Amino acid sequence: MQSAGRRERHEGIPLGESVTITDNRTGKSIEVPIVNGGVDSSEWAKLLPGVWFYDPSFGNTASTSSAITYLDGEEGVLRYRGYPIEQLAEKSTYLEVAYLLIHGELPTPVQYEEWKHQITTHTYIHEHVRKRFLEGFHYDAHPMGMLTSSIAALSTFYPEAKDIEDPANRMRQIIRLIAKLPTLAAGAHRYSVGMPFVYPDNNIDFQTNFLSMMFRVAEPTFECDPRLSRALDILFILHADHEQNCSTTAARVVGSSQADPYSAMAAACAALYGPLHGGANEAVLRMLTEIGSYDNIDAFIESVKAGKGRLMGFGHRVYKSYDPRAKIIKQAAYDVFEVTGKNPLLDIALKLEETALNDPYFIERKLYPNVDFYSGLIYQAMGFPVEMFTVLFAIPRVSGWLSHWQEMLEQKSRIARPRQLYTGVDERDYVAINARQ
Repeated sequence: MQSAGRRERHEGIPLGESVTITDNRTGKSIEVPIVNGGVDSSEWAKLLPGVWFYDPSFGNTASTSSAITYLDGEEGVLRYRGYPIEQLAEKSTYLEVAYLLIHGELPTPVQYEEWKHQITTHTYIHEHVRKRFLEGFHYDAHPMGMLTSSIAALSTFYPEAKDIEDPANRMRQIIRLIAKLPTLAAGAHRYSVGMPFVYPDNNIDFQTNFLSMMFRVAEPTFECDPRLSRALDILFILHADHEQNCSTTAARVVGSSQADPYSAMAAACAALYGPLHGGANEAVLRMLTEIGSYDNIDAFIESVKAGKGRLMGFGHRVYKSYDPRAKIIKQAAYDVFEVTGKNPLLDIALKLEETALNDPYFIERKLYPNVDFYSGLIYQAMGFPVEMFTVLFAIPRVSGWLSHWQEMLEQKSRIARPRQLYTGVDERDYVAINARQ
C-alpha cells in the first residue's frame, strides 16, 4: 500500500507511461515518466539521494541516448540510422555505411565520391610507424595487440587530434582512422608472418586494397575475385556497429575524459581483444574442428545439454531470436565457397544449426545462431589466419566507435563516473607493523 505522503507528479504524463517510486522510509513518492523505453535517473535521485541503482555489467542501465543504431533483440531487428541491416548488406557498401554512421544520412553521389577520395588519400601510414613501431614488436606478436598499440601511437603523430572541440579537426581524425586501420592491420599480419610490408594501392577499392596489402606477394597488380571482395564488404557492413556493446562503451567512457580519438579507439580495440567480445568466431572454428565429423554432432549436442560443453556461436547477450546478421552472412558463405571450394567444416556447421534449431532444449532457451557462427568459416576460406579474426572485426567497427565518440562529444556529456556499493570493512585505526599479529 502506498503511504500517505508528499507525491510529486509530472503533469500531463498518463499513468500507463510512467512508474511510481515510493520510499517506504518516509512515505514520499514520485511518478517518473517512461521516455523512449527508459526512466530518468535524476528523478530517482530527487527521491532517493545517495541510493544507487545496483546493476553489474550495466545490463539494465542506459548509459546514454543515441540516434545511431536501433537493436531489438526479441524481434531480431538491427538498423543503422533507421536503415534495416538487410537492405544495407544487399545494396550498400562499407564506405557508404561508414558515411551513414558518421554523418547520419546516406551520401549523395557527389558526397560519396568526395568521401571515397578522402579515405583513399589517407590510407598511408607514417614510415616511422612501420619501421620503428610495428617492426619493434617481437616476431610472433599477436596482430591484435600490435593493432591496439599502433592506434594509440598515432596520437603522438597527430598531436592536433587533442583539439576535439573543432568539428573540422575531428573529422580529419575520423577519416584518418577509417583509412589507416586496414593498413595497420595488414602491416601487423605481414610482420607477424615474416612477409614484407605492402603499401596501399589507391587505384583499387577499399576492401580489395586491404586484401592486396594482406596477400600480395610479387605480382605487379593484385587481382581478386569480385565475389570475395563483395563478401568482405558485406562482413564489414554487418560488423560496422552494434549499439552499446563493451568496446563501444569503452570508447565513450575514455572519450568522456576528452581524450583524443586515437586513445579512445585504442581503448575500444583493447576491449574487443577480450575473448568474450571479439573472439567468438575463433571459438566456433575450434568447436567445429573438435566435433570433427558429421557423425559426432548428435553426441556433441547431448553433451552440451548435459552441461559438459558449450554450443559456440549460438545465443547472444541481446538477441533472443535469430540474429539478422547471421542470415545474411550464411548466404555470403556460399558465395565465398563458390570461389574457394567448400570448407569441410561447413557441413558440420549446417547440420549443427539444423539440429539445434529443432531441439526444444535450445528453442526454450532462445539460443539461435549469431553473426559469429559463420564468419570464421568465411575468413578461413579466404585465407585469413585465426589470429586475424578479431582484427577483421576492428577494421569496420572503428566507424561505429567513431560515430558514438562524435555523438558523445556533441551531447556535451559529462565524464563517466559510475557509483559503487561499498562492501569493505568499516573505519579502523592504523596498527604499527611490529604490533600486528
